[in-house]
Amino acid sequence: MSRSGSSQPVFLRAWLVWTAGFVAFPVAGLAGTAAGGRVDGPIAALLGGMVAGLLLGAGQTLVSRRRLDARRWIPATGIGMGLGLLLGASAVGYGTSLGELAVMGALTGTVLGVAQALALPSQIHLRWAWAAAMPVLWALGWTVTTVGGIGVDNQFTIFGAYGALTFSALSGILLHYLLPYRATTGTTPAVAPDVAKA
Repeated sequence: MSRSGSSQPVFLRAWLVWTAGFVAFPVAGLAGTAAGGRVDGPIAALLGGMVAGLLLGAGQTLVSRRRLDARRWIPATGIGMGLGLLLGASAVGYGTSLGELAVMGALTGTVLGVAQALALPSQIHLRWAWAAAMPVLWALGWTVTTVGGIGVDNQFTIFGAYGALTFSALSGILLHYLLPYRATTGTTPAVAPDVAKA
């Protein structure tokens, strides 16, 4: 009972910190737009996506409480998002309807998810759960942003604050399952026994 009671506040604190990291999304989006402009062509998608991904990856490592290795996570997020946005945006003809952005998000998340899964610590047995979740969460991020009334016709590199908050809250639960934060060991994460390799 005491073990469960002590782990719940630890999870809550780590999850709240990760969720608060949603502010990295608009910052990354502004940087991506400044670098590549509107996502209306392949160069803009690739360049804007890579810059936004690098900033997003940096923000996520900062709020991960040392569970993510910046040397692996940041470049993986930059490359994954650049190539993912290039694939997703070109597949929908750079359109900005709700359906088009959902498809674009799913395709972006597919490439990004694989890149980030490879950047997770090697001892995580279920790292591909992260890759499987990213297409869904990325599509959801664009859907929530569009429904929320954000001017998506401006062809942004990344979804807005509504979508970012939704994405961060849900992905934070998954991250804790794959890489739970252990306050008793300082800031060093521990892999849950049921997800570690035998």
